[in-house]
Amino acid sequence: MTTERRFACLAEDLSPGAAMTVPGDPPIAVYRTEAGDFHATADTCTHEKWSLGSDSDLEGCEVTCPLHMARFDIRTGEALCFPATVALRTYGIEIDDGKVFVLG
Repeated sequence: MTTERRFACLAEDLSPGAAMTVPGDPPIAVYRTEAGDFHATADTCTHEKWSLGSDSDLEGCEVTCPLHMARFDIRTGEALCFPATVALRTYGIEIDDGKVFVLG
């Protein structure tokens, strides 16, 4: 079984504390924490369709959807508060020669 590996960005191009959307089917949000760790989840908030990679607030390992303030743990995808009750799908990350890839 082979794992799909989707190029996201160069590691140096995603600043600590930032997020981005990797287009495709499905779109994937990639986050870089202030500590420099990379994580990836489904891009779309599970409460209401809103891009987390393009328009969200990242604090530590929590991302907040600005539409209705739903929060998620980017490490596990767990929904942390209402109105979200469904977890985000998470994806593996691989850094290869300064390039960030999403696995899944």
